[in-house]
Amino acid sequence: MALLGASQLKLYYADLEIFSNVTVQVNEKAHIGIVGPNGSGKSSFIKVLLGLQDFHGGEVFKSDSLRIGYVPQTALQNGSGTIEEEIMTAFSDLIQLEESMAESALRIQNSHGDEQRTAEREYASLVDSYESRGGYDYHNLMERVVQGVGLTKDNMITLVSDASGGERTRAALATALLTDPDLLILDEPTNYLDFNGLEWLENFLKNSKNAYIVISHDRFFLDSVATEIWDIENAQLKSYPGNYSKYKKLKSEEEDRQEKEFIKQQEYIKREESFIARYHAGQRSKEARGRARKLARIEKIQAPSKEDTVHMRSSNASRTGEIVLSTHNLKVGFKNDPTIELFSIPDTEIHRGSTTAIIGNNGIGKTTLLKTILGETPALSGSVRLGHNVKTGYFRQGSDEIPGHFTVMDALLEIKNISIGEARSFLARFLFSGEEIYDKVETLSGGERGRLALARLLITEPNVLILDEPTTHLDIKSREALEQMIKAYDGTTIFVSHDRQLISFLADSIWSIDGKTVSPFEGGFSEWFTNKSKNPTNSKHSPKKTVNSNTKQKRHRQSEKSSTPKSNSKQIVDYETLINELEGKVLRVESELQSATNTSDVDKIIELGHEHNKLTQELEKLITKWSE
Repeated sequence: MALLGASQLKLYYADLEIFSNVTVQVNEKAHIGIVGPNGSGKSSFIKVLLGLQDFHGGEVFKSDSLRIGYVPQTALQNGSGTIEEEIMTAFSDLIQLEESMAESALRIQNSHGDEQRTAEREYASLVDSYESRGGYDYHNLMERVVQGVGLTKDNMITLVSDASGGERTRAALATALLTDPDLLILDEPTNYLDFNGLEWLENFLKNSKNAYIVISHDRFFLDSVATEIWDIENAQLKSYPGNYSKYKKLKSEEEDRQEKEFIKQQEYIKREESFIARYHAGQRSKEARGRARKLARIEKIQAPSKEDTVHMRSSNASRTGEIVLSTHNLKVGFKNDPTIELFSIPDTEIHRGSTTAIIGNNGIGKTTLLKTILGETPALSGSVRLGHNVKTGYFRQGSDEIPGHFTVMDALLEIKNISIGEARSFLARFLFSGEEIYDKVETLSGGERGRLALARLLITEPNVLILDEPTTHLDIKSREALEQMIKAYDGTTIFVSHDRQLISFLADSIWSIDGKTVSPFEGGFSEWFTNKSKNPTNSKHSPKKTVNSNTKQKRHRQSEKSSTPKSNSKQIVDYETLINELEGKVLRVESELQSATNTSDVDKIIELGHEHNKLTQELEKLITKWSE
């Protein structure tokens, strides 16, 4: 049975066609994922289906008794009470029943005879209704859902007007889930959820007996919860059976077939046009006119669309020392009054060419850890040391450091003084072209700001990328482009993310923040998850490993890039060996310097300082020769 549907829908913004001739149907128990590039009209399409936005053609139909729960991207923009009071509106009918039961109980107390018996029957009926609708369990249900979406007790007593965007979205999500609608519609529900919240929501949806539609760029999430994909692109909607991975396979096969058919038809048209031009006035003119009429009636096959994507080509990163980052007795937190300690980190190292993902629940301190690594937030105790020749590039969550009055061009030229032509070419790789380079930053969408922030970061050519939630506001194609860029990157990458697809594709080591401890794990996301599942109370212990194979491949790639034809390959091997030996000596001296500093041994500090300078100069000379 169809719960909701549409026929021949059309929507325009001025002269811009958003979608046309869209016909869809949502059946009972349908589990639909909607995908498409940013700006393709996904949210607008949902608003049209819900009657929240006018449209220019076609019709929408739905069941009269259909109960819909809808969570938009920006939820709870108005509200006077607390988050808890807002969520409790999901049980307004039960609360009304409780009031009716209380009034009925009073009537029983204050009446006699037939009147009392009537009141008792009324009360019994109310109790039956209350029980059948889950009245005795709704507080427990609310607690489970609130905990599942990641709202704390402090969040619950926060006024909606004072709550963050993430808190409001999670509150709206909890409210919608608790109303138990026939059709649940979620627009980007994963944006503010951490791993625990994502896993909880996935399980909730998969176990749901009702229908739902989710708009999402989270491929891992769509693989888990969707059994049908609606793809909105180029003003059209196409439906594919299966989850996201199945959709990608089917769409790729479809595009391959379409391209072959397009080429075949173009060859046919070219032959026919050549015949018509050759014989239009000769002995075979009648045949030529017939072919011309036939050609005019042919249904043209469209060439497969080639969507613009971000071309984030990786530049060659300059060489760092073998050890890019090391920590010693490090404690992270805030030196407030009183001091707030977030967590401690066991002494650990990050090596050149590796890709490390930092994961943990919302609010646990992942961004603070990145700022401590960069020296922006002082460590409570201990130290974090960056290795030789490290040049960091930091992508901030939210990218809000770009002044709003800057144009896109201004924002790039602020970072690096290059010619206008070079700037135009560079920005074009990030889909800023034509007059768009003069758009004000304050007018850009979240995804456009993210692309601009990446452009500003990569033009500085860092050899260590530090990225804080880099996929926020990026659509799937831009996320895939980012993955390929980082995969091809010659340097070292440290990133914070909840995007499990990104982590699975890139990370060769995991730093998991759980409670008061950071637990480094040598291995990819699937290995970490398997280890965590097998040892839920002791997941921080990683199996002993040699350097991860991904890291080895990256280093091998660096060696290959450096081994462009030279006089002989033996010399390259000698340089590598000498450099590694010198890096070891530099690390030893730095360790001794730290000890001398702790004991205030001034003579030793001076002696070691001279030795460190000498070794560093030798190392820089060797690296220069090695890279020539």
